[in-house]
Amino acid sequence: MDLVGKSIDELLLELSPRDLASMIDHTLLKPHADYKVLEKYIDDTRKYGFAVLMLPPSLLVKAREIAGKTIKLATVVGFPLGNTLAGAKVVETRLAAQAGASEVDMVMNNNYFKSGDYERVLDDMIHVVKEARKNGIGVVKVIIETGLLSDEEKVKATELVVESGADYVKTSTGFVAGGATVHDVKLLYNTARDRIKVKAAGGIRHALDALAMISAGASRIGTSTGDRIMEEFIRIKESI
Repeated sequence: MDLVGKSIDELLLELSPRDLASMIDHTLLKPHADYKVLEKYIDDTRKYGFAVLMLPPSLLVKAREIAGKTIKLATVVGFPLGNTLAGAKVVETRLAAQAGASEVDMVMNNNYFKSGDYERVLDDMIHVVKEARKNGIGVVKVIIETGLLSDEEKVKATELVVESGADYVKTSTGFVAGGATVHDVKLLYNTARDRIKVKAAGGIRHALDALAMISAGASRIGTSTGDRIMEEFIRIKESI
């Protein structure tokens, strides 16, 4: 289904609730979240059919205990700053696979990137991608933290993600320097040219925001308010 460039009205008509949910990574990365909150997010993921439940590594095992194999789990690597050693990211990736993650979102090393040390940036990504593939993780997304980058740097970072063999370039962690914008999603999408996909994340809290990102080129939406987005989306569709 080609959704890029569609108007919000067209997306409201063409997308079913299940279609939209399948594009959402329901995200629970709050450091104060307890097991009760985790159970709620698991229930949300089952109810709506979200693509994955995105969790910190330490909650993967508990989530698998609660959910069994009824949902897909994903986690973060080198989060949220990306400045851990490549070897540490590799170990995180391996442990994530062992704990049941089928996708990982790694954070690019912006210290290296801002220094123009692109060889180290790329090497960091490649190590994670190789470890993920070796351990059965099917999807790797690279967070480039667009709020720290100029447009020229966003283009360069996206090209490095393409070269690394990862599957997605992702806008933001949501923890550092702002979130996703339509401008940035369009820029990443046009740079990627169908070689990789785009995930928009950071500050996406409402259904119309999510649809705007999809129209701009996002194939995935990362949000901690997936349940609210779905409730709004269903309510709007019912009013049409």
